[in-house]
Amino acid sequence: MSRPTTAPGTVTLVSDVMCGWATVALHRFYRARAAAGLDDAVRVDHRVFLLEDVNQVALGWRIIEPEKPVVGACEPGLGVKPWQRDLSEYPVTSLLANEAVQAAKGQSYAAAEQLDMALRLGFWRDSRCVSMLHEVLDVAAACDRVDLDRLRDDLESGRARGPMLREYRAHRDAVQGSPHFFLADGTDVHNPGIAIHQEGETGAGFLVVDEDDPSAVEELVRRAAAAA
Repeated sequence: MSRPTTAPGTVTLVSDVMCGWATVALHRFYRARAAAGLDDAVRVDHRVFLLEDVNQVALGWRIIEPEKPVVGACEPGLGVKPWQRDLSEYPVTSLLANEAVQAAKGQSYAAAEQLDMALRLGFWRDSRCVSMLHEVLDVAAACDRVDLDRLRDDLESGRARGPMLREYRAHRDAVQGSPHFFLADGTDVHNPGIAIHQEGETGAGFLVVDEDDPSAVEELVRRAAAAA
């Protein structure tokens, strides 16, 4: 079991684009980073934790939609909404969206950060089917840090998918779940500040938040800046 590497000046975040808890953690991380004046000093190195592969199940609406009121209540500013389109358009895979983030990382960490959050909000807020290439590229077109033509070429050639999946499989056993932060000082934390449990069966029961401490993410920013 080997942990992902983390360079000074970065935090490694292992997550899935369609994970609501990773979206909350990132939203808080970026907010804390900006408040500390560290936007240019600390970057997020995005790595994938492919939930559909881990759980061997499609990311369907019966699994994700019950999470939305709970996730949205933790961070109302994200604007999380129930799915607004026909259920036949619901994304069942995040593979392409995660691949797009990895392809954008080949341009810069900043490009990957911007596209990653845009895709997350595209799904959680705007009901976009991020399983589809044209939707992913349309989201990317609004990201000024992303070279759209280069991204399109990377996705059409599959250039980023192989390395992404090899890295995911190499470190999967060291990851507790999405989101899992790894820092350059050797520390790591899964779903910082949040503890949840499931009442009843997934898709039939409901999630309960047992603990929610937004300040836990602020400590990650401080530690990452210190390691830099």
